[in-house]
Order: sequence, then C-alpha cells, then structure tokens
Amino acid sequence: MPKVKKKRVGISIDMTPLVDVAFLLLTFFMLTTKFKPQEDVQLSLPASHSKYKLPESDVITITFSPEGKLYFGLDSQQLRARIFGEQNKLKQSIPVTLEELPAMVQQARSANPKLRTVIKGDKDSMYGPAEDVMNALQKANIARFELVTELERKD
Repeated sequence: MPKVKKKRVGISIDMTPLVDVAFLLLTFFMLTTKFKPQEDVQLSLPASHSKYKLPESDVITITFSPEGKLYFGLDSQQLRARIFGEQNKLKQSIPVTLEELPAMVQQARSANPKLRTVIKGDKDSMYGPAEDVMNALQKANIARFELVTELERKD
C-alpha cells in the first residue's frame, strides 16, 4: 500500500507584537536617556597613563580655560540652587574669581561633606592658573583633589 503524503502547511508568524515591543523599548530609551550637558569651556585635556576613574557623583569641578578664566561647577542640581542661586541651578558651572573660589568651595563642602574636588585644565594653558587654583584649595583646607586627564593611547 502506498503511503499518502500530507501536503505541507506553511507557517506564518505574526510580527505585530515584535514591532510593538521594539517601538516600546525605543520610546523608553529615548525618554529616559540623559544627555551630557554642553560644557562652558572647550578644553583639550593633557594625556596621562593613569587608569583611575573620576567619581560620577558628589563632584566639585573647577575648570580653568587657556585664557585664565575660572569656572566652578557642581553635579547636583539642588546643591547648585543653594550655592549659585535659584536662577543658576540649571547651569553646569558659573564663572568665579580666584578670590571667591575658597569661600564657594567651603560653602559647597559644608552643604555636602562627601564632595570630591576635580580640577580640569587645558593642556596648552600655563601652569600659573593651576597653581593658583591649588593654592586657593589649600586656603579652603582641601588637600585632596584629582586632575582630569585623557588616557594616553598607543597607536
């Protein structure tokens, strides 16, 4: 007796739920992503061999430009509102003078004792502004700080 072969039935997969999930994930990531805020000063950082990572929160950032201008920044919006004033709470950093720097650092440290100090400077700037910032930090009784550098790559 010959066997009767059954006709092969094609399989169809409904792709609608997959597309729905993909767009749902895309929407979620678009709405929850935090973009890096634009910096006040464009710097080219010096290179180093250190692989030490900078802290991501509780950071005081002191930036000096090649022209010698100082910028004082905090990462917490609430702390910025307390130190800089309510009108400047959305600014990443504000320009300060060298005389104002120790008082602002002490005020920020008294508001949040966990703050760590980070100094950023352009690689083409003179050493004088960096020394002035370090002396101002010493006046504020801060002996520990990090210098921001780029990791040197070997091509």
